[in-house]
Amino acid sequence: MIEGTMNNASNFVETVDAAFIFIFGISLFFLFGITIVMVYFVIRYRKSKNPTATHIEGNNTLEIIWTVIPTILVVFMFYYGWSGWRFQRDAPDDAMNIKTIARMWSFSFQYDNGRITDTLYVPVNKAVSLDLIAQDVLHSLYIPAFRLKMDMVPGKKDIVWFESGKIGEYEMFCAEYCGLRHSYMKSVVKVMSQEDFDKWNTIDTSAVAAGPDNTGANIRLAANSILRKHGCVACHTSDGSKLVGPSYKGLYGHKVTVIKDGEEVEILADEDYIRRSIYEPNVEVVKGYPKGMMISYKDQVTEDEILQLIEYFKSLSN
Repeated sequence: MIEGTMNNASNFVETVDAAFIFIFGISLFFLFGITIVMVYFVIRYRKSKNPTATHIEGNNTLEIIWTVIPTILVVFMFYYGWSGWRFQRDAPDDAMNIKTIARMWSFSFQYDNGRITDTLYVPVNKAVSLDLIAQDVLHSLYIPAFRLKMDMVPGKKDIVWFESGKIGEYEMFCAEYCGLRHSYMKSVVKVMSQEDFDKWNTIDTSAVAAGPDNTGANIRLAANSILRKHGCVACHTSDGSKLVGPSYKGLYGHKVTVIKDGEEVEILADEDYIRRSIYEPNVEVVKGYPKGMMISYKDQVTEDEILQLIEYFKSLSN
């Protein structure tokens, strides 16, 4: 069950909420104050009561007051925001590091043991540092319940950290418009007990793929794990429906019309084609789909993973 945003889910909730309430309170005070004074002036100095305008000279004291007081308030607002931001930037030395990758249109999380998931699993009461990497366009990692938001800029490595004191599941979004399926770029943060996290983190995810029973269920389970890990499910489907990219269903072993060097070419979707589509996705683009939407996964998808995906695609063509 997804927890609400009002839960005291991270160590930043108190400071961020305090800054918000402080700024909101001041804004509300001046909204009502200025509105009341404005209405009073409209009534008090209306034309029927004051047919002749009165010339008023400047008042240095008044001008100093309405300059100094707002300046002091703005400085206090800045201090609240800056102190909270600085705290979020200084991760503890013993924080657990997780490599966080954003791409159109999914997040993936890589742990120190090499495990990669599309859901962020973290232990409770443990500082977690996220190394933020955007692979294609601007993204922004946003976890409302944690009061945590950080832009992810291509070519720039950044970090943000948190410590959650409450076990549960919390929503994560991309808060920077990043293209056609931006609104579908979501994930979940699962905060677990240390014992449950240790059990989860020691599970051998390769057991399914390397198992002796090469059954359809095992092939599907292994392939879906790979597809989720690399964010493929954000653009492709396995049921024949169209998203940003073509579906895997009925692909393998059939002729595909692609655009290559500006010309239409009909090629066979065999093992080599699958491999080229993953490593060089913009060389042969399926007709009817935009070029440049997919990045190269040459340094990310292993040969073993490609072979598992090929077996899965074969099963979808039977």
